[in-house]
Amino acid sequence: MSKTYNIEEFDFTNVKKRNVIVIGSGPAGLTAGIYAARAGLEPLLIRGNEPGGQLVTTTDVENYPGWKGSGPELMMKMEEQCQEQGCELIYGTVKAVDFSKRPFKILAYPDKTFLADSVIIATGASARWLGLESEKKLQNKGISGCATCDGPMYRGENVCVVGGGDVALEDAMFLARFCPKVHLIHRRDKLRGSIAMQKKAMQKKNIVWEWNSVVEEFLGEEELEGVKVKDVKTGEFRTLDVKGAFLAIGHTPNTQMFKGQLDLNDHNYIIVKPNTTYTSVEGVFACGDVMDWVYRQAATSVGSGCKAAIDCERWLADQEN
Repeated sequence: MSKTYNIEEFDFTNVKKRNVIVIGSGPAGLTAGIYAARAGLEPLLIRGNEPGGQLVTTTDVENYPGWKGSGPELMMKMEEQCQEQGCELIYGTVKAVDFSKRPFKILAYPDKTFLADSVIIATGASARWLGLESEKKLQNKGISGCATCDGPMYRGENVCVVGGGDVALEDAMFLARFCPKVHLIHRRDKLRGSIAMQKKAMQKKNIVWEWNSVVEEFLGEEELEGVKVKDVKTGEFRTLDVKGAFLAIGHTPNTQMFKGQLDLNDHNYIIVKPNTTYTSVEGVFACGDVMDWVYRQAATSVGSGCKAAIDCERWLADQEN
């Protein structure tokens, strides 16, 4: 169980107040930092426990306009640009916040305290994994949590999708466009996805349904060479000859520290007002995957980070009038 922090136990006297603090250093957070710095807001960005976000675990990025290279290289360039524009970046993981009144209070591990007139949240969402040792070894070496991001790299190869909801069905149909065979591995004999999505997926002749099955082991040393699955009813094992495996078992938004502070939806994503990045608290904005459970792409995160900084800049200007 994670430790609970009582922000009232920490001293915020003599703490420098910031115009804006950005929480998170993925594409959304770094973009927000760039725009806020260029607007003269002198932002502070708290990197978080996964600096660079999920892109730092992506070997090749082929769907970000104007970029051809690895995810870590792209995030390093974004971070350099953010600092060059005047955004201060520090290491730290936010553990508690107080958005009840301005200036807002932020507590970061282990005991760093911050005050801000406004806050931009870009803490992202983490893909859920199966927790297998072989999965850790081959992550981003054939195993991915994003079919839209990495699927085209497996054009002409047999692949598999793990899951049974709408995302899994959507991923399987996407991959079926350019992969000869797509195995959909589901632990039950019925799907959780919507009837409409099921009907569409069932029409794809190159989707192979692996019912009542779970992944036992991902095979390969340097890259994925196959998947060992177990039939949960018979206990029998079989091996699927695939070069790519895509996990579609959900994402967990990194919003634990904001519960009770901001309005969240049923899946704990931050709710923002339509066509804006405004949250339920005036002066607090959200961007990237922490509020986007539909697209979850680097390009859309960058766009929402830009919007959050512009919304924040205009909101701060209104407070001065």
